[in-house]
Amino acid sequence: MMTFLGMPATAPRGVGNLRGDEPFPAAARKALADSQLRLNLQHATTTIRGKSGRVIAELPDWEQLREAGSALKTATMAALPELLEQLEERVTAAGGTVHWAADAVEANQIVTDLVRATGEQRVIKVKSMATQEIGLNEALEAAGIQPVETDLAELIVQLGDDKPSHILVPAIHRNRAEIREIFLRAMPGVDPSLSDEPAVLAAAARRYLRETFLATKVAVSGANFAIAETGTLAVVESEGNGRMCLTLPDTLITVMGIEKIVPRWSDLEVFLQLLPRASTGERMNPYTSMWHGVTPGDGPQDFHMVLLDNGRSAVLADEIGRQALHCIRCSACLNVCPVYERTGGHAYGSVYPGPIGAVLSPQLTGVEDNASLPYASSLCGACFDACPVKIDIPSILVHLRDQAPHPRAEKAAMRAAAYTMDHPRLYEAAQHAAKLSKFAGGRLPPPLNGWTASRDLPAPPDETFRDWWRGR
Repeated sequence: MMTFLGMPATAPRGVGNLRGDEPFPAAARKALADSQLRLNLQHATTTIRGKSGRVIAELPDWEQLREAGSALKTATMAALPELLEQLEERVTAAGGTVHWAADAVEANQIVTDLVRATGEQRVIKVKSMATQEIGLNEALEAAGIQPVETDLAELIVQLGDDKPSHILVPAIHRNRAEIREIFLRAMPGVDPSLSDEPAVLAAAARRYLRETFLATKVAVSGANFAIAETGTLAVVESEGNGRMCLTLPDTLITVMGIEKIVPRWSDLEVFLQLLPRASTGERMNPYTSMWHGVTPGDGPQDFHMVLLDNGRSAVLADEIGRQALHCIRCSACLNVCPVYERTGGHAYGSVYPGPIGAVLSPQLTGVEDNASLPYASSLCGACFDACPVKIDIPSILVHLRDQAPHPRAEKAAMRAAAYTMDHPRLYEAAQHAAKLSKFAGGRLPPPLNGWTASRDLPAPPDETFRDWWRGR
């Protein structure tokens, strides 16, 4: 299979902020030791789950909407090359310029060059997972260009010299007292008597950003959806900062993963019902901004769209793993995941944390470079039940675990188990031998004791099925 950029699907895959400095187990142990982090996460995810559950329960056809969303995503992935070409044609006809980026390095260079061409040294940004994925802020700063995040949570993360830990609520790991300290330390012109009341904190951020909105001529955004039929792009948000970024500047640059496309305008009907309920627990998005190329005298007069691959073509080539490209970034899977709730997002080492990150990040980087993430799950299936487009995350996790490198001892043990199960008499003898494990107190001897260090060994029954069958 060839990628949409003319390169083999086996080419080196995604780079950027998709892997951490250490494997998930090591990072998770550190997170588990932070009791304040766990309290913050538990409070936030519990609140979001409850709110989302209530508005979902209002819809009698929620399951039908999920089926429709899943079917639309499947059909879109099957026709992705043609739809992307159609989108490029429509955007170009509307006065925009389309750029194709094979990876993070190329995408960052395209955006940096576009900003430099304007002569500006500052850009305002709409919250964007794609730009976080490629490390755009770091690339702009290295080029002497100041990126200013305008989403409140992203601003908190940026001012705190921190990293996002949640897809929807990047600063979910911070409480309001911590946010106050960040504002006092890093926000220019902040009132020294600032309190930690949410309304006061929001007002301080609003004052700080207002001047920036009015004085900055270049904006960078992502896109929640791009409609191939019309060339229309859409951003959904809840604060209004996105609307300011998309309308006030002279130049708008949108960086979008190639999977964000939908075929027809009417397809938005499904996703604009699914997304707000599954993500923020709202019936509709407070701000849904759509734009179509360039309109003389109205909004940005120079529009560029950067279509980002960064490993997505390789994901699409995997018949099981490609489901991860259906994700609409609602974060519902994070909010129900018992692993995420206890470790937080930083432990995943990627801008895509939680269950969806555990299946998407390894595929974008290559499973061998992110081999611990597919194991960052109990396989409880809560993520599958919560996903508004029915991504079967547990099945993808198992699929990726099979692709991950395994120690020689584990491979040898699995081969021995397969051989034993394939020979009835040997298997029966093993069953009887397993009865002796009850005398080990639920623990295995070395070198197998690592498995039972964190889990109990199931007690074998007094009578095997074969013995029961013979007796009848």
